[in-house]
Amino acid sequence: MNIIILGAGQVGGTLAENLVRENNDITLVDVNNKRLKDLQTKLDIRTVTGPASHPSVLEEAGAKNADMMIAVTSSDETNLVACHIGYQLFNTPTKLARIRSRDYLEQQQVLFSTAGFAIDYCISPEHVVTDYIRRLIEYPGALQVLDFMKGEFRLVAIRPYFGGPFVGKPLSHLREHMPEDVLCIAAIYRGNRSIPLNPNTVIEIGDEVFFIAPKEHVRNAMSSLRQLDEPYKRIMIAGGGNIGAELAASLETEYQVKLIEHNTERCRVIAERLKHTTVLQGDASDRELLMSENIEYAHVFCALTNDDEVNIMSCLQAKRLGARQVMALITRTAYVDLVEGSDIDIAISPQQATIGSILTHIRQGDIVNVHSLRRGAAEAIEVIAHGNEKTSKVVGNYLSQIKLPKDASIVALIREGKMIVPYEDTTIQSEDHVIVFLADKKHLSEVERLFQVNVGYI
Repeated sequence: MNIIILGAGQVGGTLAENLVRENNDITLVDVNNKRLKDLQTKLDIRTVTGPASHPSVLEEAGAKNADMMIAVTSSDETNLVACHIGYQLFNTPTKLARIRSRDYLEQQQVLFSTAGFAIDYCISPEHVVTDYIRRLIEYPGALQVLDFMKGEFRLVAIRPYFGGPFVGKPLSHLREHMPEDVLCIAAIYRGNRSIPLNPNTVIEIGDEVFFIAPKEHVRNAMSSLRQLDEPYKRIMIAGGGNIGAELAASLETEYQVKLIEHNTERCRVIAERLKHTTVLQGDASDRELLMSENIEYAHVFCALTNDDEVNIMSCLQAKRLGARQVMALITRTAYVDLVEGSDIDIAISPQQATIGSILTHIRQGDIVNVHSLRRGAAEAIEVIAHGNEKTSKVVGNYLSQIKLPKDASIVALIREGKMIVPYEDTTIQSEDHVIVFLADKKHLSEVERLFQVNVGYI
């Protein structure tokens, strides 16, 4: 595909890196020429320097021949105008925009229609990250919780510990004692490598296990691999920006929430908006402040400021003062790698969460969900199988007959609302939702082609 990315920040740069790997033609536009040159030395991309909303810049970027325009600059207004110009002047087929302002999002049905700014898909990073953190809080002990089938099924990553009845036992033992529509093991990582799954594969302490389960059975599935943690009740949030404030608003009716913000005026605005959250003015890494607010009784400490260093330091401080679990919002990939395995339990990458939402709209075929895993190295996708034995390469075939690329596996089928654990003699039917796990994303295009319906399909 011929794709123009507007904005070379963390999201734009990471997105370009992901899409170049998949043999797309990428043009990156930004006002920061140095940033563009740095990316061009690493990636096989074309760059254009200039304001993303200027028609002449978009024309130079090749908007007339672009299949897609993705506007992810730091300005909502620039993203809106660029998509509108792409529609009006260049007839760009598909336009995605990152929008942060709640004012715009609350009116998106009117503003983003063809009568407005002509945006096909809107991505709100704050909303995506807030939902992601909320799911982690909902399932204590989970490393990742991601949705399939509009949240009816969930992909969960956990580390097995002592107390899990199936830890140290082969997968055949798990399948004998757990109903197949309750738990499906999708992948196991050991020593940073994906290991082959077969009935004799043993789940070991310290593995990173990905499983799929219906939403109502996630806790039961988790309890098979580790002793369940007590539910979280007391949440402390550092940072009253868009993400921190939105997270507090989504949690305050079910949890005891405290929010720390250093800016006095911002504190006043947040306190007026939130009805059940205790809003505190101060430094989130201030030891005395944390101790005075009983940090040792906090179940979760979330550092969500716009400064990676502040988030890391405040999490380390909170953990040493007794917080049960700490989560840090980290935008720099190098920092994510650095803190992994430290006292910080979960490092949250906003660009990876956002990119997953964007990739869903870029993938070919009827792909309805794309989730980036293990800092973008792997992917789990949900694709709907269409056609019949004559028009599809998958429908009507046994799994053993489907020529999946290396490092790709069909880990679950969802048929008429029920999960099916696939075996070699399982047949894929039309309209099945197929969950595919890709340990290496470079084979994604092969999977996309595999599920595309031939021209004869009507």
